[in-house]
Amino acid sequence: MRRTTPPLALATLALALLTPSTAHAAVRAAAAPTAAAPSTTGSHTTGSRSAPKLAAGSGAAPYLFLGWGDPPAPSTVMNATGIKQFTMAFILSSGGCNPAWDGNRPLAGGTDEQTIAQIRAAGGDVLPSIGGWQGNKLGPNCPDEQSLAGAYQKVIDAYGLKAIDVDIENTDEFENEAVQDRILGALKIVKQQNAGITTILTFGTSTTGPNYYGTRLIKRNAELQAGVDIFTIMPFDFGGGSDMYQSTVNASEGLKDALKSANGWSDADAYGHMGISGMNGLSDQQETTSPETWTKIRDWAKSKGLARLAYWAVNRDRPCPGGGVVSNCSGIAQDEWEFTKITAGF
Repeated sequence: MRRTTPPLALATLALALLTPSTAHAAVRAAAAPTAAAPSTTGSHTTGSRSAPKLAAGSGAAPYLFLGWGDPPAPSTVMNATGIKQFTMAFILSSGGCNPAWDGNRPLAGGTDEQTIAQIRAAGGDVLPSIGGWQGNKLGPNCPDEQSLAGAYQKVIDAYGLKAIDVDIENTDEFENEAVQDRILGALKIVKQQNAGITTILTFGTSTTGPNYYGTRLIKRNAELQAGVDIFTIMPFDFGGGSDMYQSTVNASEGLKDALKSANGWSDADAYGHMGISGMNGLSDQQETTSPETWTKIRDWAKSKGLARLAYWAVNRDRPCPGGGVVSNCSGIAQDEWEFTKITAGF
């Protein structure tokens, strides 16, 4: 899910978090070109849609990654915090257009399916995250939107999903305009074939809002009438500085403006199609999001009617002040599962 620029990395193999190759990382917005977007075709739709609702009726869904960072038992976290939903990372390609967890664990019969069953038995639900910063992804491997939609459908059918998150990052997806359009086309098909499903796009940001590629993604969603429900930005590893609350609000307001411009929405409509996915504790850039800061971000998001609140990651929701940027704790002083408990209040 997350990353800025090399060598700074979050949840990537052999870098600061010593994570597998499929880890989430935030795209560095400052690397985007400044040239005008190329001309596009399609019908630009305007007007408002009602704010989407996620699975289990909740927009609080922090990331849980079974392939990294000493993953906790979900039931332990649920009982301690009241959280009811997790975003589970990551679905990649096992070769060609075939989905698998981390590209090597099967959809059925493995640890991931067992974990999903345990979460649901405890009264919760999940939405898988498809993509991420690294790894062999479905977007570039599936040759067209129909086959990519078929890959997404396999994941949906495997778990009877109500929502999916496509984490679109890096040069192979986020900064590849053909693949951007392929993903949007596939999500449009998914919406047509799965009544009531919530589709989410998660991508990096600058401190002032979406960069060129993020703005293009938003515009193309409108032009292609793909119907994406929630646009989630990752406001960290983005030069957020010492005031991560204000930097997050500024980035979110930029997202709101981009959504209004592309869709003709009101402020309320735009907020209702937005999400924030932060990073607890220390980021790769040594930005610090404390529990107090995260509480302020949650309260702001809640007050504006945002649709989703997540963070990377439950694996790191443990104290280790002075521990640096690592995979199984936040690098700061905090209570165990404190960020998840705050998120559950969204």
